[in-house]
Amino acid sequence: MNPQHTPLQSAPVLQTALAHRSIRKFTGAPIAPEQLAAILEAGRAASSSSFLQAVHIVRITDPEIRKSLRAVGSDQHYIETCAEFLVFCMDFAKHKQIAPDAQVGWSEVALIGAIDAGIMAQNMILAAESLGLGGVYIGSLRNNVRRVAELLDLPEYVMPLFGMCLGHPDQDPLPRPRLPLGCMVSENQYEAMSMADFAHYNAVVKDYYQRRSNLDLDWEAQIRATLCREVRPDILPFLQQQGFVKK
Repeated sequence: MNPQHTPLQSAPVLQTALAHRSIRKFTGAPIAPEQLAAILEAGRAASSSSFLQAVHIVRITDPEIRKSLRAVGSDQHYIETCAEFLVFCMDFAKHKQIAPDAQVGWSEVALIGAIDAGIMAQNMILAAESLGLGGVYIGSLRNNVRRVAELLDLPEYVMPLFGMCLGHPDQDPLPRPRLPLGCMVSENQYEAMSMADFAHYNAVVKDYYQRRSNLDLDWEAQIRATLCREVRPDILPFLQQQGFVKK
């Protein structure tokens, strides 16, 4: 099916991008085949470094595999309840098929694959949201990346990076406040974040979590919980096992 000739109602791109929210609760309605086709085509149209197109998506329709992936992914129930669950992989197996002497062990190659996957996935979730659908990324698949690779029967030179839940939203969450642009954008050279701006933003995030979930949480606490400890130390050995980041 060619989505260019399918009468889909799509919201304007800027309106869609600015309205983004992660959706974790879905109705039981399936995604129409023409909508899924359009979302996948939007991903296929994404920019790709050196035209390598180093991404493979595994669409998970088997309920047992979804259940097993939920166990890997911090027991996030929406892995099982969403209409579509997609796993994005960095894929250089196809390149090794074509050119067996391809040097995919360089660190730059892994960056290319990860960047390509991120660009492709963002195209897809933006397309999905423009069609009135919702979604959320599942980075917690990397909690046990070996188990994910085993479940999906991934060969050497393929690395699972993250999942994506898609479906019809069954919630209307508050938008999560982002850092002000002054903390993220500078001109001509890097500028350190203003601690006054950070303090204001930290208070905004704390208020957001209080209103959303009655949690005593702010952005500083999230940074410390994520980065002030080991961060998935098995990732590098697995990358190297799969043929990546050897030099």
